[in-house]
Amino acid sequence: MTQPLRDAQRATSTILETAVHRSKALSRDGLLERMFTYAFSGLVYPQIWEDPVVDMAALDIRPSDHVVAIASGSCNVLSYLTADPSRITAVDLNGAHVALGRLKLAALRTLPDHAAFFHFFGRSDSKDNVRTFDSVIAPELDELSRAYWTARRVDGRRRIDQFADNFYTHGLLGRFIGAGHLLARLYGCDPRAVLAARTRDEQRTLFDRHFAPLFDKRFIRWLMRQPASLYGLGIPPAQFRALCGDQPDGMARVLRQRLERLACDFDISTNYFAWQAFGRSYQPAPDAALPPYLQEANYAAVRERAERVTYRQQSVTDFLRSSPDGTVDCVVLLDAQDWMNSDELTELWSEITRAARPGARVIFRTAAEEDCLPGKVAQEVLGRWTRQDETSRRLSREDRSSIYGAFHLYTLPAAA
Repeated sequence: MTQPLRDAQRATSTILETAVHRSKALSRDGLLERMFTYAFSGLVYPQIWEDPVVDMAALDIRPSDHVVAIASGSCNVLSYLTADPSRITAVDLNGAHVALGRLKLAALRTLPDHAAFFHFFGRSDSKDNVRTFDSVIAPELDELSRAYWTARRVDGRRRIDQFADNFYTHGLLGRFIGAGHLLARLYGCDPRAVLAARTRDEQRTLFDRHFAPLFDKRFIRWLMRQPASLYGLGIPPAQFRALCGDQPDGMARVLRQRLERLACDFDISTNYFAWQAFGRSYQPAPDAALPPYLQEANYAAVRERAERVTYRQQSVTDFLRSSPDGTVDCVVLLDAQDWMNSDELTELWSEITRAARPGARVIFRTAAEEDCLPGKVAQEVLGRWTRQDETSRRLSREDRSSIYGAFHLYTLPAAA
């Protein structure tokens, strides 16, 4: 492993510790927090689990806009290019996510056409991808990202080899979904069955047959009471407690409700999140539902505009702190605020408010159904913004990923 890569991995650990650690190291909560940061130190999300179509409906991105977004798996960042913003700054605490985003940008620059790009990131299951990386993409990658993808894992294989055997089964989330499939099969249920449904009624019937019974199993209900078992969903200990409330089986209730929504509330043929959850891949069909950046109709625009994206390994608060006043139009926070305490939220929104241009828009999701800001962000800061309640409710219903409690849109008044 190269020294720059070691330094980047140490930076990931340090940033995550700052973001998550709240309790004494040897306390129960402290141990859970440290287990969480260890789990999050590598690749977490091979695909982002926020719907970029909903994001763009809320953000109303314009050609002059500067978008600042937490990157995660970068499906959102590259999809925003279809709306033609002036530039996008993608930030992430996790160096693996930054390396993934830069890999996608390098592939857009170097691969000859949509078919090659889709083969790499849409199918991600061929040794040809590894050969393509070595001969075409790697020479165009920055040194740190190239070092990340060529580094050896514990099993002796390079990280780039994940693109030869279905990249979407890797990372913390990919392994979590795989474990869920295994557990379901042990109980005689088949998660893939719902993908064969032709109507919403069939989806409901298949959910009731293959998923609903799992939530009555004693072992599964016990497992869902353990915070560490859900790290693969990106739920830190504090967020876990907020979701469970005072109910011992509160998490089982929440997960059943959201899995039911994913399986039943949207047509399977239009929901690539359902295909990833139940099939662990994108739909193998000519008219398959895909993230906007992978759709052939958007390829030329995404490739042409890819140079507008810049990646940084840092927190969104730190990036905004270094930004001049009035230079940001859109901010995408994913669910990062669920990790933050009141002081951190006030600091973040103070920097957003200072850096925002009049008319700016901020979107985020929360694991719980309640807004996490009122009562936590200083009123002199939050009072300058307006939560768009009706739009937030409507887009919460339209978010195909279905795993969050609510979607939130805040706007800053335009200049008079």
